Amino acid sequence: MASIFTKIVQGEIPSYKVAEDEDFLAFLDINPLAKGHTLVIPKKEINYIFDIEDETYQGLFLFAKKVARAMDKTIQCERIGVAVLGLEVPHAHIHLVPINGIYDIDFRKPKLKLGPDEFKMIAERIARKVEL
Repeated sequence: MASIFTKIVQGEIPSYKVAEDEDFLAFLDINPLAKGHTLVIPKKEINYIFDIEDETYQGLFLFAKKVARAMDKTIQCERIGVAVLGLEVPHAHIHLVPINGIYDIDFRKPKLKLGPDEFKMIAERIARKVEL
């Protein structure tokens, strides 16, 4: 059965896209820890990040780096934190989270509640700065 991320890739479920190329997609997390919290995925559905072929794995992290640099330019924060958990959705993904301290990337924290207009504005601001 296709994961929710595969359904996003296929356009069956809407998302707030930040960047996309032939192999990868970045979109805002709808349950963010911080404004701009972004998920970066390979379009090919692979459950476990360490099962990804080396070339795709490198491409995924290089793609995430480009997105993170765009986030740095648009989101007020000290750094962009990176997390790979892999338990919540059976599709490899990287979390890019704007942080100002180590505890800002604690997934036990309450998630932000943002409206569609705010998600759209954040996604558009980041997307304008992504250099693919």
